[in-house]
Formats: sequence, structure tokens, C-alpha cells
Amino acid sequence: PVAGRPLLAWVLDTVHDLGVERVLTVVGHQRERVMETFAGAGTEWVIQAEQRGTGHAVRMAEPALAGFTGTLLVVCGDTPLLRAATLHALLEGHAARGAAVTVLSMCVPEPRGYGRILRNADGGLAAIVEEKDATPEQRRIAEVNSGVYAFDYPSLARALATLTTRNAQGEYYLTDTVARLAQEGLGAAVVCADEYRELLGINTVEQLAEAARVREELRAAEEGR
Repeated sequence: PVAGRPLLAWVLDTVHDLGVERVLTVVGHQRERVMETFAGAGTEWVIQAEQRGTGHAVRMAEPALAGFTGTLLVVCGDTPLLRAATLHALLEGHAARGAAVTVLSMCVPEPRGYGRILRNADGGLAAIVEEKDATPEQRRIAEVNSGVYAFDYPSLARALATLTTRNAQGEYYLTDTVARLAQEGLGAAVVCADEYRELLGINTVEQLAEAARVREELRAAEEGR
């Protein structure tokens, strides 16, 4: 919990505030507990019985998305500080560029652990490289992937079918679809968030405590305007 509520509660509130048509939540480990906690929360459940990577997680939603031809917004369930306004800016940028994928990036003081954003000569998005697969030079890049994306879903579905596990973690990376779409000339764009702290994910108790502290700081700043 952060501020007395589970992480996912904050994320679900954010996407509902955004006004999306449907919300699908991919669950795996301890999914029965999660589903019980969020019964009636306005989401459809997608089961990922085996945790085989982010690309695999999104692929598990394919049956629920059959026939869908719109924009698929992908967000992480462990980002309780994420605001609807930030997602709105991402979707606006995605629509304006007519891209097949638009990645929400952030510039962080310490990029360790994050996938790095690789831009092309024109400043557009070339690819995202996971840290375990990055070169020493790429690891020095401060602009990183937040794990939040806007996809043209039919384009994504075709790219998902091409994923392999030939990488350092032996997983299906959702980030590999970005490179695929860029290489095919379908348009890959990036929108950099104004406040990187709202996109910080939580993997440790220390990060949980930091999220609670930052939430209070951001709330106080907002009230002071």
C-alpha cells in the first residue's frame, strides 16, 4: 500500500479518470488475491499463468482484444504516482504524430535498471534496449523507458507475433515490438514526461517508502499553486 491504498488502486483510478473505454489488467503471481481485492473495480482480468516477460503479458490479452482496431494504452501496475494528465499528453502526442507506437520516456538522475531510449538522427525513436542487453555507451544514456506506451493495436498485434526470447533474460520483451515497428517504417515516437518521479516503479520496500514521500511532496506542491 501507498497512502493506505494498494498500488494498483491508484493506477486504476488514473486510467478511469482518463476516460478509456475498457480496462484490462494482466495478473499472474498471487492473482486470486489481487482479483478478490479489486472485485468490482471496473476492470477485466487477463491471466498470465507463466511470467515470461512484458511482451508475453500483453500477448495474453489478445483474445480479449479480438477485432479491436483502436489505440491500446499500456501502463504498469506499480506506478501509483502516475497522473491522467501525463497519459493524456502521451495520447495527444501519439495522435498528432500518427505513429504506430509512442513511448512515454523520462530522464532520470540514475538510469540503472531501466531500458534506454535510442533515438535516430532525426530525434525520433529508433529502439529501446534493456539494460542487460545494453552496451557500456548505451548504459550512459539518461533517457529511459517508463514502461508506458500508446500503440496502434493492429500494428502491435502483428509485431507481437514476431517476438522471440533471444535476449539476456530469455523473455518476450514488449520493447522489441518498438524496434520492429520503427524498422518497418510504421512510425515510432517518444514523448518525454515532465516529472520523472511520477513514473517510478516499485520493486523494493525502500522504493515503496520513497513513493509515499514523493506523493506527499507532489500533492503539497499541487495544493500550493
